[in-house]
Amino acid sequence: MNYSNLLKIAKNALMRNKFRAFLTMLGIIIGVASVIATLAIGQGSKKSIQDQMSSMGSNLVFIMPGSQQRGGVMMGNSGSQTLKLEDVTAIQQQCPDITAVSPEVRSNGQAVFGNQNWPTTMFGANALYIGIKKLEIESGRIFTDKEITSLAKVCVIGKTVITNIFPKGTDPIGQTIRFKNIPMTIIGVLSEKGDNSFGQDQDDIMIAPYTTVQRRFLAIDYITGIFTSAISEDRTTEAIDELTTTMRKQHKINKPTDDDFRVMSQSELVKTFTSISDILTMLLGAISVISLLVGGIGIMNIMYVSVTERTREIGLRMSIGGKGQDILMQFLIESTMLSVSGGVFGIMLGYLISAMVGSLMGWPVVITTQSVVLAFLVCSAIGIFFGWYPAKKAASLNPIDALRYE
Repeated sequence: MNYSNLLKIAKNALMRNKFRAFLTMLGIIIGVASVIATLAIGQGSKKSIQDQMSSMGSNLVFIMPGSQQRGGVMMGNSGSQTLKLEDVTAIQQQCPDITAVSPEVRSNGQAVFGNQNWPTTMFGANALYIGIKKLEIESGRIFTDKEITSLAKVCVIGKTVITNIFPKGTDPIGQTIRFKNIPMTIIGVLSEKGDNSFGQDQDDIMIAPYTTVQRRFLAIDYITGIFTSAISEDRTTEAIDELTTTMRKQHKINKPTDDDFRVMSQSELVKTFTSISDILTMLLGAISVISLLVGGIGIMNIMYVSVTERTREIGLRMSIGGKGQDILMQFLIESTMLSVSGGVFGIMLGYLISAMVGSLMGWPVVITTQSVVLAFLVCSAIGIFFGWYPAKKAASLNPIDALRYE
């Protein structure tokens, strides 16, 4: 069996019907391209989520109020008052794997300067909040412990707020803005962070002493969240255990089912969202594979036509000594060449689509070697699988009947 001759014969057979061969490959081309583009977009989204959430602190651990029951009725998390400032003090004293802790309260309202206003959120925290959330002061300073104690009307603001209420070129440091009709002096400006993976503007923010937000804006004595930093990402699990134990001790809780708080870590959120991204990518990839199967059926159909058209040729080859195995390999090579050629063009088209999505839509794309190799192997397998039966049919023809075929 001379494989080089079989390759030449298969190539010549395909070149005699170039347009038909192209139409046959089209299903494979579209299928491979869609698989590569889908996986590239999915991997890009996954990496973007990981990068964005890691930029917020991979060792971030936070506590939120849990659901409460009143009169046997589950009230949900909204308006829960289970977290107190005493919890923050206890965490500072009893959690060795926690390096920084800050309470958090927040109030929504309009930031007003002159005749300009902008809807934003005022976060109340302590000075450690900046480091915990991986924020940076670009100019000015953060508030002091003395300003926290005195309920000082000072704040640090993000670039989005500055852009929307101050004239271009204005230095906001030292300026006084109004938030819910209360004057606030700007003492610092945050460095720009941009949007996160969920499209939320991380620069649309104002930060003030938590006492100021508690008393002046909300008139409450509880907090809505506690944000902490573990010593390292590797110690996050230990930090969560320490926080859980401390909070149960503070709230006099004996059974985990009675917890009135939730302890979560940034790494857990990353795993959750990346797993969701993986599932969606696999789902879209599976849908794309359907077009590969359709392309394989097209190859089988055309190979059946080819066997029928070349029945006399098959009979002639067998009559001069050609073996059934040679005929089988000839048609199997043709179907594989169709599929592999379509796969090569599909890979090129997949790269092009991914590049266009990345440049025109600004969507993150990551083309992995594994996806390209997988697509190539799948289309090769499709060529062999769907070409086998027509090739077997050609190899099993009776030479005499084949020569008589009209």
